[in-house]
Order: sequence, then structure tokens, then C-alpha cells
Amino acid sequence: MSYLFTPPPVVSVPVMGRSERFPVRRVYCVGRNYEEHAKEMGFTGREPPFFFLKPADAIVVVEAGQTGTIAYPLLTKNLHHEIELVAAIGTGGRNIKAADALKHVYGYAVGLDMTRRDLQNEMKKQGRPWCIGKGFDQSAPIGPITPADQAGDVAHAEIYLQVNGADRQRSNVSKLIWNLSETIEHLSAAWELQPGDLIYTGTPEGVAAVVSGDLMVGSVAGLGELRVRVA
Repeated sequence: MSYLFTPPPVVSVPVMGRSERFPVRRVYCVGRNYEEHAKEMGFTGREPPFFFLKPADAIVVVEAGQTGTIAYPLLTKNLHHEIELVAAIGTGGRNIKAADALKHVYGYAVGLDMTRRDLQNEMKKQGRPWCIGKGFDQSAPIGPITPADQAGDVAHAEIYLQVNGADRQRSNVSKLIWNLSETIEHLSAAWELQPGDLIYTGTPEGVAAVVSGDLMVGSVAGLGELRVRVA
């Protein structure tokens, strides 16, 4: 088969302890999935889960022990950090029941859902899609994937983000409004999940702006650190 131009390389994420990499198909994100974050964004209660997507090439891979770099994006003056537990799907399916959902998870990683908050808020006011606020270049930094059987008790893991050494976000994955099993049940009712899908599960309270030169260091207990500097 011939192409008009060279296709882009497959986006992939390293896997701890393995030479093979995890090829990324889609990036799903869960909105407002920690109660305190929902409140700081002006919402309350356990609303039905909702989702948005980022393009696979928004991924910025940060190797273990390294510090990644993202460029301060165009058009915004209010770039926010959102630290998240990421689930990597290894077995696909549709209409997956919550009781069976974790059987479909290959592993877990630490990710950042970077957000052009001013652009997102403007789109909300106009009743328009958020894509410009969420799906921009380099908006999804991620660290290596840890296989599920090596990840420990992810469902009760501490999650945090520091900026220049100071705490910004600190919570526990157990405070998810919709836990991962429930999220997969809802998500797979709307889309058929496939191997290679990543699910950014939501961020706790404390989201705030970063500027050029800031160093973000985040973690989910048992999954190592994600270090990203804003260029």
C-alpha cells in the first residue's frame, strides 16, 4: 500500500519492566469526577459521568526518571494542570459490566490533563464544544504504564501534584465519584473500547495555572512520579 505522504509514527507509551510498548488508540477523559473538584468548578452532586476525548498525538511520553517538557500553548493566558490516574485498556469490549471491568485493564499510569481554562470557559458560555480547551498539542503528558498486577491498591492510592515544590493537588483515588469500574461500564456503553485505549479518570481539587518555567511533579502511589516542565 502506498500513501501520499509518510504516515505519522504510532504513538506509544513505555511499560515498566518490558521492552514492548503500549500503542495508543484513543484517549478518553472523564470530566468532574472528584466531588471537591466539581465544587471548585461550580457544580455539586453525583451527576452522570460525561466524557471528552483528546487526540492520541496530544500524548507527551515522559520516560521513567526523566523530566518531560511541554511548550506553553498558543491562544491561552490561563493554562491549568490536572493530575490524573490513567487506566490502559488491554482487552476491548462494549457494554462491559462494572463487575467485569477491571479484567479489561492492562495497567495504570500517571497523567496530566492540561487545560486552556480560559478557552474552555468561553466555549462553555457559548454552548460550544470544549475541544480547543482540552484537545490541543501536548495536552496529555503521561508516564510509563505499570501492569495491573504490579500496581498495588490503585483504587485507594494517594494522588498529588506539586508545582515548584509546593502542593497544589493532593487527594486519594478512593474519592472518585465514579470509580474506574463504573466509568468503564458507562464508557463502554457509548463506545466500543479497544486495546490501546487510555482513560484519564478525572482530577481532584486544586487545579490552578502554571506559567513558563514551572516544574510539575505528580504521582499516584505505586506508579512512580511524572515530572513535566513548562517551556
